[in-house]
Order: sequence, then structure tokens, then C-alpha cells
Amino acid sequence: MQNFNWQRTDLIDESEEVVLHQTKEQKDTLKESSGIQIEDRNTGRVKITDVLVNAEGEKQIGKKKGQYITLSVPTLTLEDQDGFEQLEKELLVNFKNMHESMSWKEDDKILIIGLGNRTITPDAIGPYLIDHLHSLDVIDEKFVMYAPGVTGQTGYETGEFVAALAERLKPKLIIVVDALATRASDRLCKTIQLTDTGIHPGSGVGNQRKEISYEMLGIPVTAIGVPTVVDAPVLIADAVEVMLRSIAARVAERSKPSSKLSLSSWQPDINKELDMSLVEPIFGEWATWSKEERQELFTETFAASHKQLMVTPKEADYWVDKYAKLVSSMLMKWANNL
Repeated sequence: MQNFNWQRTDLIDESEEVVLHQTKEQKDTLKESSGIQIEDRNTGRVKITDVLVNAEGEKQIGKKKGQYITLSVPTLTLEDQDGFEQLEKELLVNFKNMHESMSWKEDDKILIIGLGNRTITPDAIGPYLIDHLHSLDVIDEKFVMYAPGVTGQTGYETGEFVAALAERLKPKLIIVVDALATRASDRLCKTIQLTDTGIHPGSGVGNQRKEISYEMLGIPVTAIGVPTVVDAPVLIADAVEVMLRSIAARVAERSKPSSKLSLSSWQPDINKELDMSLVEPIFGEWATWSKEERQELFTETFAASHKQLMVTPKEADYWVDKYAKLVSSMLMKWANNL
């Protein structure tokens, strides 16, 4: 099978989206592959993508074999309590399903690791989670919680800390919570990924450390991640895409009555299928390129600079705190039913 050039992201369904936005032949090839199974569904406002990757699929897409579940609420805002409640409910359901085959004894331990740097807000969701768990009135005795910091702070590999704790505690399960990187600005702080494949700390921002996984530790590892950062070229590509599609939509509707009869400022529908050649006379041939091709151009342009920019929402501190509370609440509800 063809080797696809995956964009840098921690979210597997975005890897799938790279193909879905290319040719129909590539889409069909991936869908029919025996190495990858993909199921999309919606529950309330939550969009859920369940991806199963086997050994063959791992070779095809470069993502580790196992189960990946992403849950998104595209319209989520900080004030959207209903959205957060639905997201937590579905996270709990899928977390239970992922671990339903595990049998528990009274003295089994669960090691919860909060990865990240608490001094850098978009990377602090792991440490914040541990803080929230410790602040709860009732902490399940099964839980052992630890925020090891990052290698730049301690001088030690995070994976070595986790391995040492696992060797001493012999937990039944390790749960790792971390911030992730996304390749779509509209996914920032609106998505949670759940996977049984473990995690490479720092991989989303190009600072890959020692893997924390069953293969490394001999203990099942479940990773929960929230995308809080995106590459700057992605933001530029998204903004340019919206601008070009808006202009193309306006040009297409210019001669239609719908654009002239509106009592208020007319806004075109930029999500429908559009003929982008309409804007070629204005912007040139590059306007007809795919979003991925334009993003590659912007990435190459930024590569000439000495710094690679990652961007996070200005309300990142509120988002991180919200998700730390959400995940800690979900874990407590799950533990109460063990």
C-alpha cells in the first residue's frame, strides 16, 4: 500500500482526514484495508470516531496497533456546560467499554500519571489533573497518582520515572493523561482521544521521549489526551482556506437573487462544494490548490526561520482546568463501579 505523508498530529482520526480530503481512490483503499477499521457515530452533540489498527495497519499508516477513540464537540465553548457534560458522559462510556474485559481484585492498584510541564499552560493538563484528584474529598484507595514533570525540569526521562513506579507498585493498569497536538485549528480544546496503545511524551511537538506502553512496561497503559496546541502554518492555511472559499462563494452567488434580496448582510455558505477556479483570476493558480498543498507551502516558508511556532488559545488556562476537572470526575465515577 502507498505510504502516506501524515501531517504531524497526535490524533489518529486526523491522519484519516488527510486521506479523506485527498482522492476517492485513496479513501476507498484505506476503508477496504484489512489493517484498519473505522467507525463514525454521533451521540447527542458528541462526534465519536473509533479506529482499530492491527499489525498490518501499523505498517500502512505509521500509527501503533491498538484501539483509538476520539470524541469531539465541534461547537464547544468554555461556557457550554451541556457540551462538557455530554463529553464526560461519552468519555466514561467508552472508557468503561475499553476496560470491560479486565477483572479486578480488591488490592489491585491503578497508577495515574499526569504528564506535562505545569509552568507552561497548554502543557499542564496532566499535572492539573493530579492536583484535582488530590483535592477530592474521597480518593479511591486503588489510585496512586503522580506528576513526574518533564525531562527539561528533572534531567530524567519521564518513562524511567513511570517504569520505576510500575516496578515498585505492580499496578493492574496505568492511565496516562497528557496534552496533544492537532493539525486542525477547529479541534483545539474540543476533542479528547482515548487509546490503549500508550503514549510517546512530547511526540506531538517534535520532542519525542521514551515510550510509555505495555510493550515497555509489561502493564496495560491507557492514554487520555486533549489537543491544546497547533502548528502556526495550520492556522494560516485554515484562515486562507476560509477566505478563498468565502470569496468563491460570493462570486458564485453574485448573479443570483439570493444575494440581493437579503434584508441583512448576506453571508455565503462556505461549507458546500465550490468551484475554486472562480478565484483563480484574482489570486492565481495557487488558489485552486488543496488545503494540504497550501499548508505544505506555508510550512516550507516558515522552515527558513529559526523558530517553529506552536499556537494555543488565549483562554488555554481555562480550557486546561476544565479538562483536568472533566477527566478527574470521569475517573472517579469509573472507579466507583469497579
